[in-house]
Amino acid sequence: MPGVQTHDFSIPEHRRHRIAGDRRRAGDRQRHPDGDPDMKPAIAAAALGTSSLLVLAGCAANVPAERPTASPQHIHAIAATPASDDILLATHEGIWIVDDTGSLTGPLGDFDFDGMGFTITDDAWFASGHPGATTPAELGSPNLGIIRSDDEGQSWEPVAFTGQEDFHVLEGAADGTLYGIGSSSTALRTSTDDGRSWSVGAEIEAVSLAATSDGRLFAATQGGVLLSQNAGVSFDPVPDAPTLYLLDAVGDVLVGAGIDGNLWRMTDAGQWEQLAATDGSATAVAATESGALVVDERGVVRFDGEQTIVVLPAG
Repeated sequence: MPGVQTHDFSIPEHRRHRIAGDRRRAGDRQRHPDGDPDMKPAIAAAALGTSSLLVLAGCAANVPAERPTASPQHIHAIAATPASDDILLATHEGIWIVDDTGSLTGPLGDFDFDGMGFTITDDAWFASGHPGATTPAELGSPNLGIIRSDDEGQSWEPVAFTGQEDFHVLEGAADGTLYGIGSSSTALRTSTDDGRSWSVGAEIEAVSLAATSDGRLFAATQGGVLLSQNAGVSFDPVPDAPTLYLLDAVGDVLVGAGIDGNLWRMTDAGQWEQLAATDGSATAVAATESGALVVDERGVVRFDGEQTIVVLPAG
């Protein structure tokens, strides 16, 4: 198994915003990552070639004929719907659904907010980001804070940090606990009451979080994958983990996108295995019972057992 990389990494644009952009606007101590030696560098994807299609060895990609003309162009987060094969996309233009034929529906409820952070629990959907041109004023501006939907995106209500925080890093655990890192600091915040009140945990420069059903919380950082077994109060390194910059979990299984251009899976026994290859840097990943979903240079891709299916091609 590969060891944790310790050298510095360049910061591509889609990951740069998670650490620097909003904290800079909020007056945080960090400055623009280009040419500022004092900024704590964020983990990022290494330069990956995109001239050829990277798929699992021996697997063919099933690519739909064309992408719908009216579709979101910036996908920040992806999630599998619990009761179907539909895929949820949190985008610059609201929340969308894509089915297994590549058919798109959205934005749900006609809400056009920029969903920088998005997670679902058994009870509700939670999002964060910025308002769009027609987003209701009560959801907050310039930042949404934490907003909640109890009807699968048809309506949203403000919950916490309205107008103040932008949570690019947002994760919902199986027991309903919410974890997030806002735009004003590196403090991990935790809520056990559906986002209404939050406690402050460890200070951590994480670009992605994933909670497993057995209570573990993983964080992707420049220094490697970290693990908390006390709900984010403290973190320790995960030995022999590949360097990952996107994380998600299903049950007790962790999935992550690595700087080596691969998707990795850690089983409940703690073993790492290569799941698939990404095409270029991934911008979103979701773990599924049979594999993973990823957004990369190809578009929205489903890895299902030995099949690699481009559900929605990039356009």
